[in-house]
Amino acid sequence: MSAVPEHLRLPVVVVAGLHRAERRRAVQELLDGGVSAVVLHHDLRDASRRTVHRELRDTNGVYDTAELPLTNDCACCALREDLLPELAGIAEAGQHGLAVVELWGGSDPHPVVEVIAGGEVDGRPMEEFIELAGVVVAVDPDRLLGELSVSDELAEHGEHTSPDDTRTRAEALAHQIEYATTLAVARGGAAGLAMLRQLHPTARRVLLGTGELLRAALGGFDVAAARDRVNPAIALLPQAADEGGVATVVWERRRPLHPGRFHEALELLVPAAQRSRGRFWLANRPELMLAWDAAGANLAVEECGPWLASLPDAAWELYPPARRAAAALDWDPAHGDRIQQLVFIAEGLDAEGITELLDSCLLTDAELMAGEPGWKSLPDAFEDLLDPVS
Repeated sequence: MSAVPEHLRLPVVVVAGLHRAERRRAVQELLDGGVSAVVLHHDLRDASRRTVHRELRDTNGVYDTAELPLTNDCACCALREDLLPELAGIAEAGQHGLAVVELWGGSDPHPVVEVIAGGEVDGRPMEEFIELAGVVVAVDPDRLLGELSVSDELAEHGEHTSPDDTRTRAEALAHQIEYATTLAVARGGAAGLAMLRQLHPTARRVLLGTGELLRAALGGFDVAAARDRVNPAIALLPQAADEGGVATVVWERRRPLHPGRFHEALELLVPAAQRSRGRFWLANRPELMLAWDAAGANLAVEECGPWLASLPDAAWELYPPARRAAAALDWDPAHGDRIQQLVFIAEGLDAEGITELLDSCLLTDAELMAGEPGWKSLPDAFEDLLDPVS
């Protein structure tokens, strides 16, 4: 297989979205855009039986189908083995001006894009064949608030991507929206549109059916920038807002959180917002940056590396420039780059109540005076969410 000249590389647009009708409308709008497009879709309705259905279609309809094994119970593995050579072959044939990769409902576009961008075919990088032009997520704003308020799992609706996919619909929906460069939006009410804007303020928003989607979708896609945008260690979080009955509150403090009081507050904090995310630190784990990711009343807390303040200067070189720059620009004399940055977004949000509750979880002046040796002796209340303190 020969490489495609750079000026003839095949533009690829990835389209995702839990809302099937809106996703199909977006795909059809791209297909009808007059650029001789082809759509590749991997249907995961039989993911529990470890089977993938692949379909290729153009403006004349479906012209190729196949059944594939769900390799290693991993949708991305199946895509790596089938999607990449299909894309390379289409690019080499030179008969299409656009490839649209339509993802399954519960699929997260982030790992799929990483597979496409970092993949190889016959030892050649995909960038020799294709150009990632955009990532589109299709959304019905009128369904958004309700679906971000419940904890249904994808598997309950047949939208999971593998037999062991335990993600919730709210989690999948939030992550899809926050990763996209373009949001293809159906007409909707003020509250749903306000939620959409506050979840991802910098995304391009295009109304379905206006004929504007193709140009927006081909606006270009920076894989590294998108990766950084959703990386909890350096992500730029949404700013405070209040619109259409939906509000965003940003809580930012420096002193550490008391692990016991903060853990007790989780049962009130998590359901207080339809979406919340950010980074924080606990007094008894002062070296660790922790990521907060909650949607639909479900919370994930994960370690995302050390705070740079806990490292010797020489070790800073091991971390990306963006991480080092963020730490240096927001350095605190007492705590270095350690910071509490949590964002809560909801319809009817009680901003004052959330702020008061979070403030009550910080160390008091007396507790702060004990210093790190004293903090580390505090009970490790987060053992249910994190590895035990070593």
